[in-house]
Amino acid sequence: MRTTKYQTKMIIKTEGIVLKSFDFRETSRIATFFTKDHGKVKGILKGIRKDHKKFGSHIDRFTVNEIIYYHSSRSELHLVSHCDLKQFFFPIRQDYKRSLAANYALELVDAIMPVEQANLEIYQLILDYLTSLETIRDIDKLVHVFQIKILLLSGFSPHLDSCVKCNKKILGQARFILSSGGLVCPNCPSTETSFSLISKGTVASILHIERNNWANSVSLGLTLTVKKELKYTLNNFLTYHLERKIKTAKYL
Repeated sequence: MRTTKYQTKMIIKTEGIVLKSFDFRETSRIATFFTKDHGKVKGILKGIRKDHKKFGSHIDRFTVNEIIYYHSSRSELHLVSHCDLKQFFFPIRQDYKRSLAANYALELVDAIMPVEQANLEIYQLILDYLTSLETIRDIDKLVHVFQIKILLLSGFSPHLDSCVKCNKKILGQARFILSSGGLVCPNCPSTETSFSLISKGTVASILHIERNNWANSVSLGLTLTVKKELKYTLNNFLTYHLERKIKTAKYL
């Protein structure tokens, strides 16, 4: 019997959230999953468009699936032999803004996380975010909490505890300088002309979200001023460090 290159590879079973997918040739689809055990994984599902009964899922975005795939050591693209739907998040799909917010998070995870680097905390973060997105009305707050936590968990978090130059505590309003990676106090000189002013309340909100679990973070009240500062600061910070804009952000 002739064996394929996939049949000689390690078989992996895990749970994954679909970040994106697209048609490939006439009958197949290529999907990117963020998996529970192995991080971001790219796979091809051969024949899924020709025979829907072959798989128990249509691999829609932000669905949770149980997948089995043949891991290839020669390529980042693996052969998915089994994909069974576990969670669909139907209430999100019924609401346009909730759907946009879900897709924004998926695009952000795909942009930040490298291929096949396991991170169980980020996997749980995506699940918590999608679950909250089904019912919580304040979608803007959920997006900000997700942004802050994924920056923290991926190691990109801005320096907010003190001034990045003199390391002294900042008591009032401060300058948030992208190139410095955080706050600069009024006493420290800087030649950087591009900066934003950020209030003590906004800094305190970010630190609270970084230091607390998901439930406590989303229960935090945010004023309109804090939300405005978070939107400007976080979006610019992400764009600066990723060196690209998240396409979905402009629709939120």
